[in-house]
Amino acid sequence: MQDTVLIVGAGPSGLVLALWLTRQGVKVRIVDKSDGPGTSSRAMAVQARTLELYRQLELADDVVAAGHPAPAVNFWIGGRQRARLPMDTVGKQLTPYPFLLLYPQDRHEQRLVKRLKALGVVVERQTECLGFEEHATGIVARLCRPDGREEDCEAAYIAGCDGARSIVRHQIGAGFPGGSYSKFFYVADVQASGEAARGEAHVALDHADFVAWLPYDEHGSGRLIGVAEGHETQDAEHPDSLTFDDVGHEAIASIGLRVEQVRWFSTYHVHHRVTDHYRRGRAFLVGDAAHIHSPAGGQGMNTGIGDAINLAWKLAAVLQRAAPDSLLDSYQAERRAFALKLVETTDRVFGFVTADGSFADFMRTRIAPLVAPLAYGIEAVREYAFRLVSQTMLSYHEGPLAEGRAGEVRGGDRLPWVAGADNYGPLSNIGWQVHVYGQPHQDLADWCHWRNIPLHRFDFGPAQQAAGLEQDAAYLIRPDTYVGCADTDASVDALEAYLLRHLGPAT
Repeated sequence: MQDTVLIVGAGPSGLVLALWLTRQGVKVRIVDKSDGPGTSSRAMAVQARTLELYRQLELADDVVAAGHPAPAVNFWIGGRQRARLPMDTVGKQLTPYPFLLLYPQDRHEQRLVKRLKALGVVVERQTECLGFEEHATGIVARLCRPDGREEDCEAAYIAGCDGARSIVRHQIGAGFPGGSYSKFFYVADVQASGEAARGEAHVALDHADFVAWLPYDEHGSGRLIGVAEGHETQDAEHPDSLTFDDVGHEAIASIGLRVEQVRWFSTYHVHHRVTDHYRRGRAFLVGDAAHIHSPAGGQGMNTGIGDAINLAWKLAAVLQRAAPDSLLDSYQAERRAFALKLVETTDRVFGFVTADGSFADFMRTRIAPLVAPLAYGIEAVREYAFRLVSQTMLSYHEGPLAEGRAGEVRGGDRLPWVAGADNYGPLSNIGWQVHVYGQPHQDLADWCHWRNIPLHRFDFGPAQQAAGLEQDAAYLIRPDTYVGCADTDASVDALEAYLLRHLGPAT
């Protein structure tokens, strides 16, 4: 099956890759050695950028309705609320989803599985990839079926979405440099009461006894994520022996949260690693198989989903002979650069909130309480924090597919959302398109018709100008809704030269 993509692993990254490929007409086979979606997952946050991309498959509204949109994140130090990031007001001009959506990964996976099944693809459970061989026109993977029988699976490409212990990464010999933190994290699904249990997210930064409260609703149901302080050494070999009673409760109490019932509790080590190869030949690494890091900011699952969508349109273009194989090299160039920056950022945050010692305590409990309210009182700081956490700041400026600039928008940027203009409506079409905010000239319209690329015209006004867009410029939008090329003059020659470099002649 030389037109098929074999996906190993049915977590969120693998499921999203299967969904986006299937939607674009690519055949997939997705296998997972587990017997069903996870039941005790740790990922909770679905960021605004992920929801924007979910609009392409009409998934966003369903996911938002099933989850809990937290309108704000509160930061506590020394038993006092020191800063509040109001997502609903800071982000309302930046994205259709100005909130932090909290939606447990197990429920998230079940929804993705259901949507994939509706498209005619069923996850093959209890099926393990034992390894694969690559040849000139594809790969042959060895699969072990639920009954123990082994079979060969032929495919054009293989995508390892199989987690931190990825067999695909091991098979291609890719390194996984990084390290592990000495501290244990714990996660607990609980029923709680108190002022903090009313629907907003809360983070306490006291004496390295870090804890985050992520609500499922406005009635005290939610998840606690924190440091199992004081258990780094003695329980290193037996973290499963810890219970909720063993972890520090000072930070929990400091935000006025009272835990009344513990429904589920687990501990785990936190690692920070990024593979040195996202691609080798016909094999690709996606999600946790390529990068793992601290849970600071709720970035991990969303980054894996971003990997999958970035890779999906490129695989589809190559398999459908709409682009050369070299396009696939841009996957590593774009996504590995982001993962490295992400790990560096989450490392700094995680290190700050969990560091031991008198100096670290002094910075957290004396300096941070003074600086945080002042910083969050500045609108630009609040907006920057929202863009960073929501991943709407992510760009591919330094990537090989980014060219040009028009207004404040550069090639490689996420297309800015314009409130009230519905300029994201056409993005449900997973394909190249051109946007003009103003009046497109006839040459551009003729070129788009010849290239079979939709041309979308929008009015230009104060809202578009505030978003950084330029009147009458042309923005060539990639299938994953990032700007490929921005041209002030809306030059047909510039756009055609761009596509020839990256996709080849029109067919």
